[in-house]
Amino acid sequence: MSPEEIINRVLFRDRLAIVIDKPAGLPVHSGPGGGPNLEMFFDALSFGLPRPPALAHRLDRDTSGCLILGRQHTGLRRLGKLFQQGRIEKAYWAIVDGTPAEPEGVIDLPLAKKTPAYGWHMAVDADGQPARTEYRVLGSDGRKSWLELHPKTGRTHQIRVHCAAIGCPVVGDPVYGPDDAQSRISRLHLHSRSVRIPLYADRDSIAVEAPPPPHMVRALKACGYSG
Repeated sequence: MSPEEIINRVLFRDRLAIVIDKPAGLPVHSGPGGGPNLEMFFDALSFGLPRPPALAHRLDRDTSGCLILGRQHTGLRRLGKLFQQGRIEKAYWAIVDGTPAEPEGVIDLPLAKKTPAYGWHMAVDADGQPARTEYRVLGSDGRKSWLELHPKTGRTHQIRVHCAAIGCPVVGDPVYGPDDAQSRISRLHLHSRSVRIPLYADRDSIAVEAPPPPHMVRALKACGYSG
């Protein structure tokens, strides 16, 4: 991507925060092997301030949608406190295999990091950290379902592990989905649809939505999405 393309993906900007529509497939920061990442473009998102913005939270490389950046020390500090207090509302859309047993509910399963021979991943573990995700079925084509999910804790890969734990892995998930040919060629169908940020005590919360990425639109429409 170019700096201009990243700028065009800004969904919201004020003096303390930026919300960007992160593209699927672009990691937010450089990994051990280096390569392109979102932080490479932060200078282009300075918009006249002496310092570039910084990540207020993270999204997985293959997850698209709303990502919040903090501007100046004041913005980062305020956003960090809101995340710590659990006051920032996040909604995700996912296309999953199958359909949950109930049309809506809460997945309350603790998670822990595991390190098997093939690399680390998260797993349900009674001795792990508390993890809670609310979900609602928005539509289905009989084989796959469109879910809206609200993570109430911020564990790594939480939504992906929780969906797999109830028998409905996210389509295209190479780690927690089925090990079949279709899963290996599909892109991850997980999207950070919206955020609501109570950034100012004397104003309404900032509400931002990101349009679904192109690779999810066909499956969403098959499940009833009409956007």
